[in-house]
Amino acid sequence: MAGVGGGNDFQWCFSQVKGAIDEDVAEADIISTVEFNCSGELLATGDKGGRVVIFQREQENKSRPHSRGEYNVYSTFQSHEPEFDYLKSLEIEEKINKIRWLPQQNAANFLLSTNDKTIKLWKISERDKRVEGYNLKDDDGRLRDPFRITSLRVPILKPMDLMVEASPRRIFANAHTYHINSISVNSDHQTYLSADDLRVNLWHLEITDRSFNIVDIKPANMEELTEVITAAEFHPHHCHMFVYSSSKGTIRLCDMRDAALCDRHSKFFEEPEDPSSRSFFSEIISSISDVKFSHSGRYMMTRDYLSVKVWDLNMESRPVETYQVHEYLRSKLCSLYENDCIFDKFECCWNGSDSSIMTGSYNNFFRMFDRNTRRDITLEASRESSKPRATLKPRKVCTGGKRKKDEINVDSLDFNKKILHTAWHPTDNIIAVAATNNLYIFQDKVN
Repeated sequence: MAGVGGGNDFQWCFSQVKGAIDEDVAEADIISTVEFNCSGELLATGDKGGRVVIFQREQENKSRPHSRGEYNVYSTFQSHEPEFDYLKSLEIEEKINKIRWLPQQNAANFLLSTNDKTIKLWKISERDKRVEGYNLKDDDGRLRDPFRITSLRVPILKPMDLMVEASPRRIFANAHTYHINSISVNSDHQTYLSADDLRVNLWHLEITDRSFNIVDIKPANMEELTEVITAAEFHPHHCHMFVYSSSKGTIRLCDMRDAALCDRHSKFFEEPEDPSSRSFFSEIISSISDVKFSHSGRYMMTRDYLSVKVWDLNMESRPVETYQVHEYLRSKLCSLYENDCIFDKFECCWNGSDSSIMTGSYNNFFRMFDRNTRRDITLEASRESSKPRATLKPRKVCTGGKRKKDEINVDSLDFNKKILHTAWHPTDNIIAVAATNNLYIFQDKVN
């Protein structure tokens, strides 16, 4: 069966897998975010240990045609350390919640990374030359006696092995009382937003000691709290527009031209609930875990526990498309509630042309939906199919009755193996899928 992708039929095949094979996975090695940069040449992952690993796409090699665009480690650095809030007696985890790349302006690359409380702006730059021939110090760095300097030297640049340096340029701290769940860079390339459970703040990339609070849904009495902010994102083209989603399954579009404080939204997107399908779990599974604008800016996509919905910004009453991700789990909600899986936060992403969408599921399955043909496919990120250029076989889940040969029974699904974080290359059919501590990279099969 053909894969879901950018228009023409093709098949997905295995390209690479990064990470250790060990059965015992260290908590710190679990990948918590995946993000391509604007060109797709760099791919960043963050993990629960506070590390950021950046992979760079290799240039095509004529002697190894099958290594088409492989990603190899470019830089690894410790972005966040565990901290302790002495005022509240709270430990602050080092886990990287989100990474967002800034558009490249010069030879260096910049990215924002955040844990629960602190956002950092990192500069990633290359150095392949060193300076030799200083007047006031020796080549080993020791200062020379000024009285022994009898002539002036002109320092020269000498070539050296390539070094990739990551340095923190800005630290944006002390602005969030609650845990940060989103950061989003504005299309003006000067500002960005950060969102926690109850507030959204607007920052300038050059100013670290203050931010502007643009949304505050905290009630005067916390006992009256009925919903929290789950995700927020700037519009890709209009720098005055952003959306934020809530645990009640609603999305609010805000326009900063209306007012400085966007507590009153411009548009309110909500699908009316079907009373016949209401259950004890309805409120939990309707909570939105991710919201993403399409590249065109015309649509936005939201992910709740069981489905992905595509909304037209011009129509607030209901989504224009709804895709069931794992409807077979509806009968299993009770056990998923008991093991806390029902609170898992799955992300979603668009392909470069907005014609396909991808999101994760359990058992290391991930789903793709073609918006034009309405076809969908379930694929698996597993080491068993990790032979070079191996075609990914579609997977099917059987809910009852007689199980066919290639199907897997819903009771056999492993809920500890989950695909929460995925990313799609901005122009090519290359996807990155985080499965616990492993990063899988798949691409379309070109004969």
